[in-house]
Amino acid sequence: MKKTTTPLSELGEFGLIERIAAQFQPQRSETVLGIGDDAAIVEAAGNELLISTDMLVEGIHFDLTYTPLQHLGYKAAVVNFSDIAAMGGEVHQLLVSMALSNRFGLEAVDALYEGMAKACDRYGVDLIGGDTTSSKTGLVLCPTVMGRSASGGAIRRSGARPRQLIVVTGDLGGAYIGLQVLEREKIAYTGNEGAQPDLSPYAYAVGRLLKPEARFDVIEWLREQGIVPTAMIDLSDGLSSDLIHLCRSSRVGCRIYEERLPIAEEVYAGCEEFRLNATTVALNGGEDYELLFTVDVAHYDVLKQSALVTLIGETTEWEEGMHLIANTQEVIPLKAQGWNPLLDAESVNTEDE
Repeated sequence: MKKTTTPLSELGEFGLIERIAAQFQPQRSETVLGIGDDAAIVEAAGNELLISTDMLVEGIHFDLTYTPLQHLGYKAAVVNFSDIAAMGGEVHQLLVSMALSNRFGLEAVDALYEGMAKACDRYGVDLIGGDTTSSKTGLVLCPTVMGRSASGGAIRRSGARPRQLIVVTGDLGGAYIGLQVLEREKIAYTGNEGAQPDLSPYAYAVGRLLKPEARFDVIEWLREQGIVPTAMIDLSDGLSSDLIHLCRSSRVGCRIYEERLPIAEEVYAGCEEFRLNATTVALNGGEDYELLFTVDVAHYDVLKQSALVTLIGETTEWEEGMHLIANTQEVIPLKAQGWNPLLDAESVNTEDE
């Protein structure tokens, strides 16, 4: 009898992670937190060592047709740094493992590491090692980042409680619009070697995709204000997916409001050009690498006055579920429709209905 297999797409990335995590329990006393958050936590000399890794695979996470290698190196480092920011920590060291095919020469490797070096310089991080090997198909980057927080100071996804504020940094949807621009230009210029598209009208959105930044500036500002988030996650998969992850980890429900979603004018313009729904793009686009966090309502006045953050909703009891309150006042259940790397096809549905 032929043995059947279960497609990984049925579980999704987080379902697979939960399945793997269920097989392992920490055996070392210094392992404070294992699988299931933006970073693992290990006790180290009175502090908490934060460790995380995010892999980038050619054809899945990036397309070298329109991704300069320097930008790719920078982004590969920064998206890992962002995991440490999401724990409220300080980023210190980086290791990078890499597999590449024989179509990459020395100059390509130099360009990649030039980008990583710029990221390390910007964030004060030491690149301390890694591994290299060959690949038969393309380029794979696997950075591992290490940071620290004070003992007990790391912010987890699991600390939110009902009747707290839901806050997001920056604006949403820019990276997805940047992706649409570059994919369109790739099609238009295929077979027309040497032609260079004019991307200047889309500089903001393309920059959001190719050169994200980790929001340590917000972490520092929160410290200065004496505000400690109760739970936090970075927005890599999309607001809807990542908010659901946070709520499930904390066993809370939520209400967020369409009218409060921070969307830049450049994103609205891009949505109009591509005939996309701006709210759907903001909810599901992914790769914004902003921070999503919850805080006590006592901090409302300070947060409301800051240009760094936007109050988009509140947590509720778990039994109330997770919802978007539309501009029409319709109550819409949130669905995890953001980036899922285990699906064969793109998982973001952004068409107007």
